Amino acid sequence: MNELDSVQIHFDNNSLWILNFSLAIVMFGVSLGISLNDFKRLLVQPKLVLIGVLSQFVLLPFFTYLLILLIKPQPSIALGMIMVAACPGGNISNFMTHLAKGNTALSVSLTAFATFLALFMTPFNFEFYGNLYKPTSEIIKSVELNPFELVKLVLLILGVPLFFGMFLRSKNEVFANKVSKILKPFSIILFVFIVVIAFVNNLDVFRNYIQHVLILGISHNALAIFLGLFVAKLFGLSFINQKTIAIETGIQNSGLGLLLIFTFFNGLGGMAIMAAFWGIWHIVSGLILALFWSKKSEKLIAC
Repeated sequence: MNELDSVQIHFDNNSLWILNFSLAIVMFGVSLGISLNDFKRLLVQPKLVLIGVLSQFVLLPFFTYLLILLIKPQPSIALGMIMVAACPGGNISNFMTHLAKGNTALSVSLTAFATFLALFMTPFNFEFYGNLYKPTSEIIKSVELNPFELVKLVLLILGVPLFFGMFLRSKNEVFANKVSKILKPFSIILFVFIVVIAFVNNLDVFRNYIQHVLILGISHNALAIFLGLFVAKLFGLSFINQKTIAIETGIQNSGLGLLLIFTFFNGLGGMAIMAAFWGIWHIVSGLILALFWSKKSEKLIAC
């Protein structure tokens, strides 16, 4: 391993527990806005479901693997890319889609379905592609990653909050909406606060090594966005749905990726730096793209 692969991010057990809790709260807040109707709506339009799943859980991990084979980044960075690609869409994708004048209902439904599917697909894709590439498989073997423990953590962080949030909404939708309005901004602020504290505590690490992930992280994110756009266009979806699939594919739940990295890889240098950079950059790229599409839609309406 080179110097970057031996870099350890400073993140103690207390911070890890707080990250666990905040991410679970974020997911609970998101699930309060999800109902069984969201899943039923997708069953009415199975083509949209299949395209969304194909783009996010099949093609993105596969093309990430091809990009790694082509560029051959340092092993821990490559494993960070695989981790990000294996995660479901980020919970801010609904906001980005709304801003871009995409199909917000489809975005919410896909987020719900992707969160459910991630309980199985995130561990599978990470294990499969992580072990398929020899340099990253050596890292996985060195930490003796237990696939069962990986699945268990994903179930606890995504599955349990999803179940209880949807259950509360099914029992009292009015109350769930009120709680959601309070909980969503609070949980996001809490999560951002934790990330900022972690960034400040590791400022020297980021300053010294950010150049290793800057171009690669931007390129990887661009690949995800254009992949979603191309796949949706290839299957003849409307431009509104093309924007939605692109955003759902390009906005990844890097917070979950960071949690898994800190839990199983002790904040391994390149992995954590790549996931942390993704967490910042996909917000920037998503906002730029959403604002561009929003302005484009306004011009089309004006014409």
